[in-house]
This record gives sequence, structure tokens and C-alpha cells, in this order.
Amino acid sequence: MKRLSRAVLPMVAAVTVLAGCSASEAPLRTQQPLPEQPLYRSIEPADRPEAPAFSGTSLSGKPLRLADFRGQVVVVNAWASWCGPCRAEAPALNRVQGRLGDRGVQVLGVNNNTDLDAARAFQSDYALDYPSLRDPSGKQFFTLPKGLVNTQGLPFTLFVDRTGKLAGAVSGKVSEEDLDAIVGPLMAEKAPGGRDGVGGVVQAGRGGAGRGNVRGGASSVGFGGLRRRAD
Repeated sequence: MKRLSRAVLPMVAAVTVLAGCSASEAPLRTQQPLPEQPLYRSIEPADRPEAPAFSGTSLSGKPLRLADFRGQVVVVNAWASWCGPCRAEAPALNRVQGRLGDRGVQVLGVNNNTDLDAARAFQSDYALDYPSLRDPSGKQFFTLPKGLVNTQGLPFTLFVDRTGKLAGAVSGKVSEEDLDAIVGPLMAEKAPGGRDGVGGVVQAGRGGAGRGNVRGGASSVGFGGLRRRAD
């Protein structure tokens, strides 16, 4: 193999550096509007990027897409049956679906189990009323903007506005109180076509509000830091 001359090497290095700079992704501008939920990052409407085109099959084998819920506020929750914080937050997500489903809010799970039976058992044990996409490889989240959420641990939750854009995310477990505080303002935003949104003041349901708020790093489970069940 021929070697580049010493005179050419600095030029190649300079071009490589410049190429890397030009290809770098501009950091996503986010805010932390909820002091009680420090892991929530929100995005102003003018800065919101399009949500990834989540699509595939549900745990029951039916076609399922994020686009099916266009016009609604969608809570996209990444989970797995072997994840302790996922089990802790599942009842809160289910209660929010039950209370706000007829007011324009839809919870959509994205499941990371490799064992379909384990995922279905979780869904059955918690009587979840919302569907979940199967995603054992995690590929559904490959196109998320950098810096929005830590996808290396579970759970994490994305919030998609009614125009199909990413409005924010939480890296870690969410409580029912967290969900109400986040989806309320999104519900109040104008719907596609200029129609006013549903009122954004959401009262937390009984039995779950205020419990399990995220505090520090114990709210999520790293893919490499927990011994998985034999999925």
C-alpha cells in the first residue's frame, strides 16, 4: 500500500476536521420548566423537530404507527419487563390513558424486550390499555435529536405535540403528577387547523399523583448495569 507523503498528510487532516465540523448537528435548544421534575427537557414550539416515524408491529402483531395518532398529544414511553422503574411507572401511565384518552391524549409504549412472551405478560399483568410497539433492537430511537434524552437506559418518555413534533422528554421514571404537568400545556395548544386545544389544566387522578417523582439517577436502569431476565 502506498503511503501519503508528509506534505499531503496535514492537508488531509485539515479537510477531515472541517468535514467533521460541517456535518455536526446543532445542539437542540431545551428548557427545564419543572423544578420538581429536573429530568424533564421541554422544547419551545418554534424549535420543535419532527418526531421520528415510529412504526412497526404491536405486541399483538398488528401494524402500529405514531402517525395513527396525529392530532393528539402522544406520550411515547420506552420500557421493558425486566426494568424495575418501568414497572413502577406503568400504573401511572395507564391511569393517564384512562383519564385523558377521550381528551386528546394517547400513550404509546415502545418495548425493548427480546422475549415477546415476557412483554405480553407485563402488558397483561398491568392491564395496560395502551398499545406498545415491539422494538428489541432500540432502532426506533436512532434518529432522535442528540441531547434530548438518554436512550442508553430505561425508562424514558417522549412527548409529541398534536402536529407530530417533539415537545420534550424525561430521562427516567415519570409519576402521574409529572405526566399531568407536562401534557396539560400541550393539550391547551392549538390543534392542527387552528382549532383551540382542550383545556390544559389537568387534575391528577386518585391513588397515584405525586408518588414516584424522578429524583437523581436511581430513576432509570442502564442497559449494561442491570442483569436482565432471560428474555
